[in-house]
Amino acid sequence: MKHCFYNETVGFFYNNSRKELTTYWRTKDVLVVALGLTVSVIVLLTNLLVITAIIINRRFHYPIYYLLGNLAAADLFAGIAYMFLMFHTGPRTAELSLKTWFIRQSLLDTSLTASVVNLLAIAVERHQTVFTMQLHSKMSNQRVMILIFCIWVTALLLGLIPSYGWHCLCALDKCSSMAPLYSRSYLTFWAISNLVIFLIMVVVYTHIFIYVKRKMTRMSKHTSFHPRYKETMISLVKTVTIILSAFVICWTPGQVVLLLDGLGCKSCNVLAVEKYVLLLAEINSLINAIVYSYRDNEMRSTFRRILCFICYRNSKYTPTVVKLNTTDRRTLSQNGHFTVDSSI
Repeated sequence: MKHCFYNETVGFFYNNSRKELTTYWRTKDVLVVALGLTVSVIVLLTNLLVITAIIINRRFHYPIYYLLGNLAAADLFAGIAYMFLMFHTGPRTAELSLKTWFIRQSLLDTSLTASVVNLLAIAVERHQTVFTMQLHSKMSNQRVMILIFCIWVTALLLGLIPSYGWHCLCALDKCSSMAPLYSRSYLTFWAISNLVIFLIMVVVYTHIFIYVKRKMTRMSKHTSFHPRYKETMISLVKTVTIILSAFVICWTPGQVVLLLDGLGCKSCNVLAVEKYVLLLAEINSLINAIVYSYRDNEMRSTFRRILCFICYRNSKYTPTVVKLNTTDRRTLSQNGHFTVDSSI
C-alpha cells in the first residue's frame, strides 16, 4: 500500500525534487518579483480597459467582441494569479501550506488555460468570418455564452485536477522538478494539450493567411475593386503575422520546458529558465490586449473616450458618418459595418 505525505511541508517536496528553496531574499529574487509585479499591474490595467470598452460601447456587442472580452477576463485573471504568485514566491514559498501551494499553481494553470482556449476560439471565429466575407459571425448570443462557459469549465478542470489527485504526494519518484508537488505525467499531459492547441491555431491562421494573400492577388488584377478591400486585406495579413509571432514566441518555450520536465529529462536544466518562460507566457496576456484590441479603430476611439473621460464629459460621443457609394454598400453587413473591414 502506498504511503502518502499529506502532512509534510512544501520544503520536503522541494528537497525531494532537488529544487532550490531559499530562506532569504537574494538580488535575483527581488528583481524577479519587481518585474513580475510590474507586468501584472500593466496586464490588469490594459485588460480592464478592454473589458470596460466592450461593456460601454454597444457596437462591440457581437460574438467576436464577447470572445475578446472573455479573453481579456482570462488575461485579467492571469494577471491576478501571477501577482498572487509574486507575493508567495522566493523565501515565502517555504512558509506555504500544501493547500496554499496548490491554490497558487491552480490559479496560474486555470488562467493560462482559459487564455489559450480563448485564443483558439477567436481563431476559429475569425476563420469563419473571413471566409464568409463578413465582419461578425452569425453565432447567437446564447451560443457565445455557452462557448464561454465551456472555455472556463475546461480551464477549471485542467487547473484543479492536480489538487484533487493528479499529484505526487503518494509517489515521490514521479514528482516534477519545476512543480515539486505535481506529477510529471500531468505536466506532460498539460504541455501536449497546449501544444496541440498551438498547432491547430497555426493551421487555422496559416489558412487565413494563404486565403488573404490569394484574395489580394486576384483583387490586384481588377481595378474595379474598391481600394478599401486592399487596405483591409493588408491589415488582416499584418494582424495574423503579429498574432502568430507573438503566440509562438511567448508560449512555445514554456510548453517545451514543461514537456521536457514532464518526460523526466535529466540533462535539461529546466529550473534555470523556469521563471523566465513563465514571465514570457504572462507577457502574452499583455500582448493579447494590444494585438486584438488596439488594432481595431473603434476600440481605440473607445479607449480614448475612457482615458480622457474628463475632457469628453461635456461632449457627446458620436461615430463619424461616412457617405457610401454603390460599391461600398455592397460590402456592408446588416449592422452597417464593412463586411471585411476587420483587422482582428
